[in-house]
Amino acid sequence: MTVDEAIERFHTYIATERRMAAGTVQNYIGDLRDFADWLACQQVTTLDEVTAREVREWQMEHMDRGEAAGTVKRRLSSLSSWFRFLRRRGFLEADIMAKVSAPKQPKRLPVFFKESETERLYSEGLFATDFMGQRDKLMLRMLYETGMRRSELAGLKVSSVDFSSMTIKVLGKRNKERLIPIENELAHNIKDYLALKEQEMGESEWLFVGRKGRQITPADVYQTVRKYMTALSNADRISPHVFRHSFATHILNEGGSIEAIRELLGHADLATTEVYTHVTREHLKEVYKHAHPRSRKK
Repeated sequence: MTVDEAIERFHTYIATERRMAAGTVQNYIGDLRDFADWLACQQVTTLDEVTAREVREWQMEHMDRGEAAGTVKRRLSSLSSWFRFLRRRGFLEADIMAKVSAPKQPKRLPVFFKESETERLYSEGLFATDFMGQRDKLMLRMLYETGMRRSELAGLKVSSVDFSSMTIKVLGKRNKERLIPIENELAHNIKDYLALKEQEMGESEWLFVGRKGRQITPADVYQTVRKYMTALSNADRISPHVFRHSFATHILNEGGSIEAIRELLGHADLATTEVYTHVTREHLKEVYKHAHPRSRKK
């Protein structure tokens, strides 16, 4: 079987049998066509001539061009799916990709707001005094002071807040519940907001509602964060999740334990939380670089 024929069979499979999205099909076939063109330049046209060596050399050529590790990894993933399909259909015996290693992607450290930026959320006059302004104020402060996800915030009910124990019950991923403590000022903010909400919007089981009294969506949370924080912060990225990163980073910077942060964030694996220790190290390096007199000497 020729390489081109093998690609056409895979094309038919993912487009008609698997019914993958058109964009996904285009990406797969585009990567395979690129590989086929490179093989043709090496005078390799049949499937039984393809080995791990050809794949590795094709990979290296893309890396030598300066292509991002993530893009090369995606290309290799396309080849893996293609080869797996061919083995299952009996067109190929060897597991070619078993001897091919994908390039390692550099770990991206979480983006977080500076403490001076989050402190601006507590400035007088930032939020309007009407219901929507007070709702926005509570949403942003709660994101920062609890570290919850935007979907978790949108899903809060009035009954989620327990003023007697000073906790908020959050329904996280895989319907796992966790309790997040709140401090006195935030508790008072919630009570004031609830009184205003009942006066302006009537009764509702949902903690946060929109202008028509309906439950807000995660998209509403995202738009609210963008509305205010784009003007308040110089962070590379502005989103509700940056508040989550800020919550964890600021607690760690103040001496909080990584295990406690894991519990508060609702991470199943401690390794997920440990990325914040890298953020803290980078923060300390920056502090040293700009503050210690010896670090500025050349």
